Amino acid sequence: MRAPSLWERIEPLLPLVEKPSRYLGCERNAVTGNRNAVTGGNCNLPNAAADGVYRVALLYPDVYENGQSDHAMAILYHIINALEGCVAERAFLPWVDMIALMRERELPLFTLESTAPVASCNLVVVALPHVLAVTNVLEALDLAGLPLRAAERGGAHPLVVGIGPVALNPEPLTAFFDAFIIGEAEAAIVEFIAAHRTALGEFVTEPVTQPAMEPVLRALAGVEGVYVPALYEPRVDRTRVPLIAEAPARVTRRLVDDLDALSPVTAPVVPFAEVVDDCLKVELSRGCGRRRRTCQTGAVYRELRTRRADAVVAAAAHGLAATGYGELALITSAPGDHPQAEEILRRLNHLLQDTDVKLSMASRCHTVRDVALMQLATSERRGPLSFAPMAGSVRLRSALNIPLTDDELIEMVRSAYAVGWRCCELRFLVGLPGERDEDVQAIAELARRAFVAAREAVDESYRGGLRMDVRTEVFVPRPHTPLQWAGQASHATLKQRRHLLKSAELPKGVNLRLHDPASARARIEAALARAGREAAALIEQAWQRGALFETERGRFDEAHWDEAAASCDLSIDELAERRFAPDEPLYWEHIDSGASREFLAEEFRRFEAALADEATSAAGSCSVGSCSTGSCEPAPYAVGGGERRE
Repeated sequence: MRAPSLWERIEPLLPLVEKPSRYLGCERNAVTGNRNAVTGGNCNLPNAAADGVYRVALLYPDVYENGQSDHAMAILYHIINALEGCVAERAFLPWVDMIALMRERELPLFTLESTAPVASCNLVVVALPHVLAVTNVLEALDLAGLPLRAAERGGAHPLVVGIGPVALNPEPLTAFFDAFIIGEAEAAIVEFIAAHRTALGEFVTEPVTQPAMEPVLRALAGVEGVYVPALYEPRVDRTRVPLIAEAPARVTRRLVDDLDALSPVTAPVVPFAEVVDDCLKVELSRGCGRRRRTCQTGAVYRELRTRRADAVVAAAAHGLAATGYGELALITSAPGDHPQAEEILRRLNHLLQDTDVKLSMASRCHTVRDVALMQLATSERRGPLSFAPMAGSVRLRSALNIPLTDDELIEMVRSAYAVGWRCCELRFLVGLPGERDEDVQAIAELARRAFVAAREAVDESYRGGLRMDVRTEVFVPRPHTPLQWAGQASHATLKQRRHLLKSAELPKGVNLRLHDPASARARIEAALARAGREAAALIEQAWQRGALFETERGRFDEAHWDEAAASCDLSIDELAERRFAPDEPLYWEHIDSGASREFLAEEFRRFEAALADEATSAAGSCSVGSCSTGSCEPAPYAVGGGERRE
């Protein structure tokens, strides 16, 4: 039997809320559920939620315009809907006005395609894009009518699985999820669904008929890359011990080994409303070869995987024809790392000539070659172009494994303004381990020098309109990085850093965008990023006190978290600032990110040694690896079990 449609109850609410297009569904290229039978709508695939279909809700715990821009969820939507007997539908967390109305009228969270209850699906895949989304997750589960705690759910409920970057340390959320897919979910989702369907019995349509959860969880634990928290015993020493043979001692993260073997999304859903990234997206590459010691992406997804030029151009042509988008955006962490980048850009420019379609590339520039490629990729100098030196001094950049001298950065900035950009952004971290006042003062001095170079690079008539943004963010230690043992800087330290930057004399046109005085959001991120299962109560208490949409302007209230922590006998400051000893077990060590503990510990030792190397001068020399010339490559990360690549 089909899942019941809620459309007749949803439609009367739309005139009462902001942006009703968030809740319409039936966009171009969306699959359909059973809503046509209720509304006579014109969705493109008939009867997708008919009897005998395994149904998946792809739940993004944020509003439509944010979630619809998530390319990873679009990939899963494409993969699952291509599976025989399966249908994936999207669900998003409504905005606060719609939430209030839904609770008042006892209307559960629904999928867009069929407007069926999320709880009527067989599987709910929840994106975990960032740590501060965790309270949104609880709101979504509660609004769906599901028990928050996995231990309180059973055969009458869908399986709830978490994916995304936050799952690299799943422990704070284990109370709320039945399972996690570690790494790139698209590499494991087909196996995961196959195992789940087999455990349930083929073509299960009514969750109420599902068997008890334990056999299902046992089956899922046998899928590589899947972590099932209920099958592990947490020990006092922070280790996790498998309770059954099917559960591996360490869960290895999954990767898409061959990007060309992953079909690009050439017919994505085209939203009715404007979303954050209102464009066709095509991936050029995945992975990061930069090896920065603060970067979780570089530690976990360090294998660079590229898509062939022919595949990129074909995906762009098919996608534009299927969507009618006016912008094509290429996704890559560093364009200069792709061996065919220039060829791809020239072919795409040829494809788009005599059209109104704009070409853009979402990335940060690491080299002068990146700037040249961005020039090919961007017909209009819509800024700002982004550079991420991360630290103001060469001393700190060297310790972070960032082989970039002041002169090299200034040359990149100069070249960007020379070819037409009128605004660039320099991004820095403050509160780094080993940071001194002079490192922070060096941020302002580097920005001043870069802006002087930018003015010199353009004709005098343009100089009055030049701008440069200098953005600082508070360092948050992340699991599976060499700095996972370090703590976050204290309130007093961060306040002092802010004061140093605000008191710096900078030219007109340089705009300082500083971390807030209390750095409250970063405190919560740091507290949760490296926490264990004790943080579940903290998250739930914060949500009950009103913590919701924490990244939206004007929504964050630090008091929610401090009160929640006090009720749980925890301290946000202690969680955020604690430093782990190198031989101390970590909450996430049962998750195998591809880099061994021994390697990461050695990298941390190298970081501390580089900080102590007073021979590294702020004048422009670099001590990354064995280089002392200022022209260098980053020290390589380990490949597979942690061995160094020579």
